[in-house]
Amino acid sequence: MNTETGPLWSPGRRELEDSNVACFMDWVSETRGLHFSDYAALWRWSSTDLPGFWSAVWEFYGLDSVTRYDEVLSDASMPGAHWFPGARLNFAERCLAQATDAHPALVGLAEGGTPVETSWQELHRQVADVAAALRRMGVGPGDCVAGYLPNLPQTVVTLLATAAVGAVWTVCSPDFGTPSVLARLRQARPSVLVAADGYRHGGRTYDRRQAVAELADGLPTLRHILAVDNLFGAPTQPWSARLGLEQHTWSALPAAEAPLEFADVPFDHPLWILWSSGTTGIPKGIVQGHGGIVVELLKALGLGADLRSDDRYLFLTSTSWMVWNFLVGGLLHGSTIILYDGSPTFPDVNGAWRVAEQTGATMVGVGAAYLTAVEKSGTRPAAEFDLRRLRSLLQTGSSLPPGTWRWVYEHLSPGVWLQSICGGTDVCSVLAGGSALLPVQVGRIQCPALGVALASWDADGLPLTGEQGELVVTAPLPSMPLHFVDDPDGTRYRDAYFDVFPGIWRHGDWVTIESDLSVVVAGRSDSTLNRQGVRMGSADIYDVVEQLPEVSDSLVVGVELPDGGYFMPLFVVTTDGVALDDVLREQIALAVRRRLSPRHVPDVIVQIPAVPRTLTGKKLEVPVKRILQGSAVADVSSAGAVTHSEMLAWFADFADPRLPTAGAGLPPSGRRQ
Repeated sequence: MNTETGPLWSPGRRELEDSNVACFMDWVSETRGLHFSDYAALWRWSSTDLPGFWSAVWEFYGLDSVTRYDEVLSDASMPGAHWFPGARLNFAERCLAQATDAHPALVGLAEGGTPVETSWQELHRQVADVAAALRRMGVGPGDCVAGYLPNLPQTVVTLLATAAVGAVWTVCSPDFGTPSVLARLRQARPSVLVAADGYRHGGRTYDRRQAVAELADGLPTLRHILAVDNLFGAPTQPWSARLGLEQHTWSALPAAEAPLEFADVPFDHPLWILWSSGTTGIPKGIVQGHGGIVVELLKALGLGADLRSDDRYLFLTSTSWMVWNFLVGGLLHGSTIILYDGSPTFPDVNGAWRVAEQTGATMVGVGAAYLTAVEKSGTRPAAEFDLRRLRSLLQTGSSLPPGTWRWVYEHLSPGVWLQSICGGTDVCSVLAGGSALLPVQVGRIQCPALGVALASWDADGLPLTGEQGELVVTAPLPSMPLHFVDDPDGTRYRDAYFDVFPGIWRHGDWVTIESDLSVVVAGRSDSTLNRQGVRMGSADIYDVVEQLPEVSDSLVVGVELPDGGYFMPLFVVTTDGVALDDVLREQIALAVRRRLSPRHVPDVIVQIPAVPRTLTGKKLEVPVKRILQGSAVADVSSAGAVTHSEMLAWFADFADPRLPTAGAGLPPSGRRQ
């Protein structure tokens, strides 16, 4: 195969005849009398006849034998679409309904450890035990259970147990600092916190028991802590001294005395809260429902990614990234999901492939930055590891450089199906991604996902083909948010997605949709930071940096680079013109690392005279980002519309011609200090 000119991968007979989407097309032809010649025709139907398509997904995956519904879409407004009224679905019940003795449900693997399998029967038993414990704690519909947990089997069990009792789940990874976690969980108001004593990452062990005590002090609604003895054994004393707080130990939970019962909940009953990055303030709590997540992940993972019950599905992720939820969705297909708690670069850059080999993974998900790092390391995983079982590689988080696409086929796994996917926390799914029916081309996402009315619009709301525009979705999806936390009139929800084009979902990415439906995403059109696939809020960074007495103002942006790297500079205005020396730089970096996470630490910290703002006081994050990517000052902002407009020219001078590649930053001598 010539990876320089032709497709990197083309579907074979199995994909064209026996993939999930091919079988779906045959089924639709037989049962509905609808005949589609290719993927493009199928997609056009799926994105225009929403009742027809989603009722077909419902029946194809057997939900018609589970519950009835009154109609598919009683209200197609955005926001506010009303899906499958009358239906009753429980996410946990649908996951556990796929139980089989043929293969395990979970494979857990800690950094440096060996794989541990959990059978479907054992998973059911553990979910029953934890659900019974939650019910004894008084948890039921309307309550919230929060996790402070790494990627462990216990995390999956707790999510399913929470869903089983009809409560709302949310989780923060323990590598987040206490202020970041509290900014989220205070909004969720959990009555129960399920927390691990620690985790391993990069060859180090992190004790989080003191952090749990700090969280307990900051969560007034908390009544119970369920302590997961992950590293240090069963606790001998409470982690928190707060009065009125009862602590339980995971390993000491009694067995359930009755069979597991699933709360009978309507289609739009809240399932979980995912969190936005907090770019413009406190993080937004995105509430998604049982039914919407079930049908969306059946469709996305089944008809898109071609996940099957005999797959072993691994995604390298923390629990704070929405792909963790996307991974758990594999249980809806009866697949074995692989939970790796550790760094993909431990003990070396090939850590992820070592995990894939150990666990027999057939589908692996990674961030683009990781693939680029492995490529640049000069290693050749295909020669070092047995990856013959790997049939598909999911890549997300950011755009992949052209050379890395080719490297995958030359040095990682020559026959693998590389699926570049684009979606987000907002829908917990894929907007554009792979299809087993289409070839893989360098630099192109294969297609819009089925059921997604994806388009590229110009500033006037006119559709574009072959030109870059705003990524919009012109029709509703079942997994779009039910609402945001603490947003009773929907103002924050509307402002997040519908403020530019009323009634049309604006996702915040620059996108080009070609005539063959292949998709190119060029990065964020808003100011969300997106590092290693994890969205982060600039407001979180400002909250830390600007509390330092030496810093009076600051600006942080994330810049996608042409070679696929990511550059995140932090610009600071110091108090009374104090010098920004190496000591102060280290103080700033240490504060960010301790209070937020290592991912939040900027690549470089640069002193500036002033932060440009709009006349209403908003920092010019997006214009500065675009300038650093090469846009002319006149194209991104009008001088009369901003304060300190002279700074825009400063940023242009800063960027040209010395913007670093691969997010590494220039040495201090090459920077304006």
